[in-house]
Amino acid sequence: MTRIFSGIKPTGHLTLGNYLGAVRQWVAADQEPDEALFCVVDLHALTVEHDPARVRRLSRQAATLFLASGLDPEKCTLFMQSHVDEHTRLSYVLECTATDGEMRRMIQYKEKSAQAQASGEGVRLSLLTYPVLMAADILAYGTEEVPVGEDQRQHVELARDLAVRFNQRYGQTFTVPKATLPQVAARVMDLQEPTSKMGKSGGAGPGVVFMLDEPGVIRKKVMRAVTDSGDGGVVYDREARPGVANLLDILAACTGGDPAALAEGYSGYGALKRDVADAVVELLRPVQELHAELAADPAGVEKVLRDGAGRARALARPIVDRAYRAIGLLEP
Repeated sequence: MTRIFSGIKPTGHLTLGNYLGAVRQWVAADQEPDEALFCVVDLHALTVEHDPARVRRLSRQAATLFLASGLDPEKCTLFMQSHVDEHTRLSYVLECTATDGEMRRMIQYKEKSAQAQASGEGVRLSLLTYPVLMAADILAYGTEEVPVGEDQRQHVELARDLAVRFNQRYGQTFTVPKATLPQVAARVMDLQEPTSKMGKSGGAGPGVVFMLDEPGVIRKKVMRAVTDSGDGGVVYDREARPGVANLLDILAACTGGDPAALAEGYSGYGALKRDVADAVVELLRPVQELHAELAADPAGVEKVLRDGAGRARALARPIVDRAYRAIGLLEP
């Protein structure tokens, strides 16, 4: 049985990209027969300017969407990161293993710190160090596989490096994890900027389809999606035709088809967009319906998170305690 860990930050409403690239993969392939832990990594949402009430609201919504998407608390462990103290306990120990240079080379730190400075905001220290907290999220559970998108591979590599370094210095303590990437739609791109990832932090932009968007909103966003100049027709070419390729990737992920083969069935963009819109609406419909039911019973969702945190804590505590002993700390 392989132990799997993955999580999503509650920094915005979950998108079609989150669903196709992560959550649906968790449901279909990762929660059974493996031992899987899925987490709303709410502490990571504090690394940038935020509204506390919004973080709480989005954290609850994300957990509810995980359940509505098909994560079964009888088959996997679903919890809130901040409910398990072992994450922050281990994070400091790993900070004592990481280096300043490693942190400053992280791509997301470079991008987000530049954005913060450009907007006149200060750069929080946690923005620099949160990749170590992410490593702690992974290593605290003896994780073997981390299902992530390509943009998160660097963070898993850091977790691997820290695990190996700690083991070499202080004795065998951590399992060295590896990243696993979904086969289809690992990165769903923005419908208006098809060379950029469809991000949940991008506000209510017309290129972002959210999991809870109403059908009419979804159709409008897809029908207004940017295609590509030229008269080459519908061709699957990620480099030369990123807009059309993105639509074909989405359609393939929704229907189980092959993007290149699907392209052969279209002579124009209009029909492709209509089919993509229909496929997305139908894909999200059952998730939205179940989300509405679950959201009407917040106590039920809270119980799932409470129980999940208890199971996660029981798994993480022996590993973190072992790391504390290995690095030289006295037992309480």
